[in-house]
Amino acid sequence: MKFIKNLLKAVLILFGLLIVTLYITDTDYLIKAVRTIYMQGHTTAFLEDYERFDNQFIEKGTPQAWPKHKAYNSVAETKTLQKANKDWGTVAYVIIKNDSIWFENYYDEYDANSKSNSFSMAKSYVSGLLGKAIMEGHIESLEQPVCDFLPAFCEGDAAKMTVGDLSSMASGTNWDEAYYSPLSITTRAYFDDDLRKVINGLEMETTPGQAFKYASGDTQMLAMLIEKATGKKIYNYLSESFWKPLGSQNSALWQVDSAEENMVKAYCCIASNAKDFARFGKLYKDHGKWNGQQILDSAFVAKSLKPRFSSSPQYGYGWWLKNQNDKDFFMMRGHLGQYVIVQPEDDVIIVRLGHQKSPDAGIGAYTRDISLYIDEAYKMMNQDRFPTRNKKGS
Repeated sequence: MKFIKNLLKAVLILFGLLIVTLYITDTDYLIKAVRTIYMQGHTTAFLEDYERFDNQFIEKGTPQAWPKHKAYNSVAETKTLQKANKDWGTVAYVIIKNDSIWFENYYDEYDANSKSNSFSMAKSYVSGLLGKAIMEGHIESLEQPVCDFLPAFCEGDAAKMTVGDLSSMASGTNWDEAYYSPLSITTRAYFDDDLRKVINGLEMETTPGQAFKYASGDTQMLAMLIEKATGKKIYNYLSESFWKPLGSQNSALWQVDSAEENMVKAYCCIASNAKDFARFGKLYKDHGKWNGQQILDSAFVAKSLKPRFSSSPQYGYGWWLKNQNDKDFFMMRGHLGQYVIVQPEDDVIIVRLGHQKSPDAGIGAYTRDISLYIDEAYKMMNQDRFPTRNKKGS
């Protein structure tokens, strides 16, 4: 008995020393990481993790339901798509054709209104809010210096950084995009209670505006800047600028660093559903118009959907760009395979949400699941064009 008591005492002492060490080394964010992610059996953020963090509401307005296409759900998933959805844990797969729901299916006990984490699809919204702030006169242009809003970035090369550099991932900071390292700044940003402090501590690595480097910190900095420029919390600004005008059918949630600091994780973490996420793709497909109203400047939309740097044709301003089968697609992309994929000439939007993507992952690299979701959607739509073909999957 005495041995057990001494053992428990030693364990408690070691545990206490560990906690003290974490605070001394400024890595106490790992306590939240263990509690919210690792103790839940995950090695990284997951679709339902918003339930374990502080959130703010993105309020909806008057809902506008998507109409159903005349061929709604008349074609089944291909066998290839069925296998991919099962293997990679898809929770929603939706095809929108001519602004109508052509196909939709939900899995793993999710339904049309189930919330899941957008992850980095949120970056497209933040870039859109930059365009809105420019349109409304809160920000002069993409060339306005970041220093005008964030004093921490007024020295040396940082003073050359523009708001456009943040939207196009060309800040030149030393941000390290590493999702699975518990000691990376990406992990710290996800769990730290004070995101502003994390971002204001960034240092310059290269001259801004020279090249694309995928960095979630750029979007976080951009959100801080937009809040400063507009005088509005960014979740409220998203609600009034896009969520309400686009007729989202459900209110959404946006994770914040803590209830006290109340800064959204702007580079990620909007909890919503496939058909409401798709609305933002439609807005950009339609050159910033919604129901005849110019919600976002068409010139900003056009600029956003073209590469800024010839050396990185895969990225514009807040949107990913991909040519496949001689068709140009633009898309919102998020961790674990969250996608809103748009082909404007065909008037097609493909949404896939799920627990994981194909295992050929790499930071910023196009994984093969993206090509599969596009190809299989087109195979399904071709079956609708040629109704004599087998409609039970191929």
